[in-house]
Amino acid sequence: MNNLPDFPWDRLEPYKARALAHPDGIADLSVGTPVDPVPEVVQNAFVQAVDSPGYPFTHGTTALREAAAGWLRRRHGVTVDQQDVLPLIGSKEFVAWLPTYLGARRVVFPELAYPTYDVGARLAGAVATASDSTLALGPEHVDLVWVNSPGNPTGRVLPAEHLRKVVSWARERGTIVASDECYIELGWEEEPVSILHPDVCGGSHEGLLAVHSLSKRSNLAGYRAGFVTGDPVLVKRLLETRKHAGMMMPAPVQAAMTAALGDDAHADAQRELYAARRALLRPALERAGWSIDHSTAGLYFWASNGQSAWDQVSKLAEIGILVAPGDFYGPAGGRHIRIAVTATDERISAAVRRLQ
Repeated sequence: MNNLPDFPWDRLEPYKARALAHPDGIADLSVGTPVDPVPEVVQNAFVQAVDSPGYPFTHGTTALREAAAGWLRRRHGVTVDQQDVLPLIGSKEFVAWLPTYLGARRVVFPELAYPTYDVGARLAGAVATASDSTLALGPEHVDLVWVNSPGNPTGRVLPAEHLRKVVSWARERGTIVASDECYIELGWEEEPVSILHPDVCGGSHEGLLAVHSLSKRSNLAGYRAGFVTGDPVLVKRLLETRKHAGMMMPAPVQAAMTAALGDDAHADAQRELYAARRALLRPALERAGWSIDHSTAGLYFWASNGQSAWDQVSKLAEIGILVAPGDFYGPAGGRHIRIAVTATDERISAAVRRLQ
């Protein structure tokens, strides 16, 4: 365990303290935690399931699996059998432990990436490699490749052709591809596509896993609700491992997740909230001297004014705005910051006024 990096967000505490000292309070655009209410349909389903004294199913209820399969088919053109859906106690735990589940010895992830891909590889004792090019990986076997579209922190969308090339490369080498698709419903200027879509995978899910989260779509970060699906053989293997490990989603959360996946209206309403916040914040940032790169999907602006990431964090903290430094996500982010649009309308408006 001593090869794990320090938890990056702890380094932001002094800047958070500075932002909190602003007379009008902090506008926290750093972590990206949802702030809007849990949808009523989800709350009701949770409450109705609170009397759940027995052990829940690791595989989840049939209703949950069918709801997940229906959502993928309805919203993303992906067809999976409900048996091949596996609930997760939030997608982060799965990202952290997938290399261990697979016995992976070498794990590859994007050069700018969610830090847990790297941490998961280290927990497994695997070699962790950050690379955006399969050509640069050389002849050594790769057990697991992570792709993330829309990407965190950049908001970049990988086109179907790029994903097809990754799938083809991996299948030639017996490499598993795991696609983190937690922002897939939040395409703005570009429309994301799942790695399980027939246009990408040719209709076969062999060697592929897609990971989904309800944290952003349905404001369920506090519920820890996600799922993985894809290759039936891999999903069955993961299910058996998770049974042994006691990785069971609580029954009330399963009920809440079922309701959330079956209801598109709340997700569409939440999407409109985020669209309005983006529309306010982006021009204010650009007028204040920041350029926005990628950011065509997801919940963040990947921004730079040309200075070091930490100088930008410091500058914004002085006016009560807290953001994340780009180097949290890899050395390539040393001159960028990640700015979340998940704050309330009132706090987004406060940030806009201060930037002006």
